[in-house]
Amino acid sequence: MEKEAVVKTLSAMDAFEKLEKVGEGTYGKVYRAREKATGKIVALKKTRLHEDEEGVPPTTLREISILRMLSKDPHVVKLMDVKQGVNKEGKTVLYLVFEYMDTDLKKYIRSFRATGSNIPPEIVKSLMYQLCKGVAFCHGRGVLHRDLKPHNLLMDKKTMALKIADLGLARAYTVPIKKYTHEILTLWYRAPEVLLGSTHYSTAVDMWSVGCIFAELVTNQALFPGDSELQQLLHIFKLLGTPDETVWPGVRALMNWHEYPQWKPQCLSTSIPNLDKEGLDLLAQMLRYEPSKRISAKVALEHPYFDGLNKADL
Repeated sequence: MEKEAVVKTLSAMDAFEKLEKVGEGTYGKVYRAREKATGKIVALKKTRLHEDEEGVPPTTLREISILRMLSKDPHVVKLMDVKQGVNKEGKTVLYLVFEYMDTDLKKYIRSFRATGSNIPPEIVKSLMYQLCKGVAFCHGRGVLHRDLKPHNLLMDKKTMALKIADLGLARAYTVPIKKYTHEILTLWYRAPEVLLGSTHYSTAVDMWSVGCIFAELVTNQALFPGDSELQQLLHIFKLLGTPDETVWPGVRALMNWHEYPQWKPQCLSTSIPNLDKEGLDLLAQMLRYEPSKRISAKVALEHPYFDGLNKADL
């Protein structure tokens, strides 16, 4: 692929007027901006490049082409354009131009927590369906997200559309699955196989995160709010029972396995009392210990929990 085809050069961001900084991601600053030609509001993600003699590194080009491919799905935030500029120090910067969304799931959940009310069950169902649809699309194209959490699920308050963002950590996974570093995911949504040091992991890591997000949408509280890797595991074991070789063959061989306190599994309904029977069944399938037994996003879309949802509108 010609680099010029992927990245358009732009001197000093002439095409956009920066309105405000809206965030600082792992990969750089994010601004709300206005496109001068059209007046359209966009999100500009500014990314510094590691200088090399080639200009834009191949890894960055690969990330961009993955983002372009995934942008075709309505439940993935759309990458509209990529522009290259030069900052004051003369260093190359890339501006990724995304559609602008006015809030995210973290803020949305927080607004309900502040008023002491719950998100209506129909809205939870609609958001979960959109999330599973977006994840199924990514997985179907060989991409793991690996950092799904409420903060990087963007929303439009008017239409209640949900879109997956921050696919910067996504890696196209090929078979056999490569070894991945595991210092990435936010702890609360991190799958137990990652916490236990597994280096060969799969789409199931995202489905664990989806399950944690599901529970949080229903209760307004994080399901497993650990503040260290050990705490995180203990939170999980207290609710789901300490795993052994019968429920999760091979678990004792994982790198970070130790002898843990022995807990019996609790009913999920004790922690998530206001979720119906179908919802609890789907959640249980997302939170299975053995990764290969965890429900896939594609199969989740067919779960009876989503019956009665007007899927055509989503």
